[in-house]
Amino acid sequence: MRIRATVAAASGALALTALAVPAAQATDVGIHKTTAAERFGHSRSTMSAAADDELPVVSDVKVNGGKAIVAGYTGSKTYTVSLTASHSANIEDAYVDLWHGRDRAHVDGVFGPNEEAATCTAVTTTTSTCKLTITVDAGRYLYMNSLAGTWHVTAGAIAADEAGSIYWNDLYGTHRVQRLSQLTANAAPEPVKKGKTITVTGKLTRANWETRKFAGYSTQPVQLQFRKKDSDTYATVKTVKTNNKGDLKTTVKATVDGFFRWSFAGTSTTPAVNAAGDFIDVR
Repeated sequence: MRIRATVAAASGALALTALAVPAAQATDVGIHKTTAAERFGHSRSTMSAAADDELPVVSDVKVNGGKAIVAGYTGSKTYTVSLTASHSANIEDAYVDLWHGRDRAHVDGVFGPNEEAATCTAVTTTTSTCKLTITVDAGRYLYMNSLAGTWHVTAGAIAADEAGSIYWNDLYGTHRVQRLSQLTANAAPEPVKKGKTITVTGKLTRANWETRKFAGYSTQPVQLQFRKKDSDTYATVKTVKTNNKGDLKTTVKATVDGFFRWSFAGTSTTPAVNAAGDFIDVR
């Protein structure tokens, strides 16, 4: 019996799919021991095997290989999610999703797996690695900027025993979903005489999921960096904050041929980004 069918039968609900704005869901989160046959009053109850039964043990839950999910304001992208689970009878199926909200009664975003069942590969006679995929459709499901940041990760596994023992945890971990960032750089004039002043400008923007366009990211510290023509390494020259439109501007003295770029370290809602280096010819 697959984990979705088992959970749905036990809960009397069919809510284990990706929803844009789910209805109010269960407030009982954590790990509880119960039988898979017991009927739950909420769609996402956390459950496992009976109190006297062996529980599947879940570990190494990964979303996108541990890297943040970064989305623009349109288009979709599919990511791999996986976990490792163990049981004396090994593992039949697994489940991973991402959800956003204060708790299960206040959920405003969910990304569930595309597959009806996970692909589980036995590593030993008791342990399997299970993989699924989730698709993040930015144009459809990322509809407000407050969805950027920390999302909860649900993890579940069902054992291949006769009882169909289940591990289920709506609060297994967290993962970041971020707004795509862009950064430009321009150094002028070019060419320039040695010792003269160079003006370096740029702009830091990020996807706005509400207006469906890129918008300036204001009051953010951004590093101006320089590398010599014959070097592969950038060094920080100074740090400048973006204005209320995301614009950057500063001046430096021309010394040698090389490349100027802006470098943004990122925030919890917006990933780090480097501008392409702009070459300056010093004569």
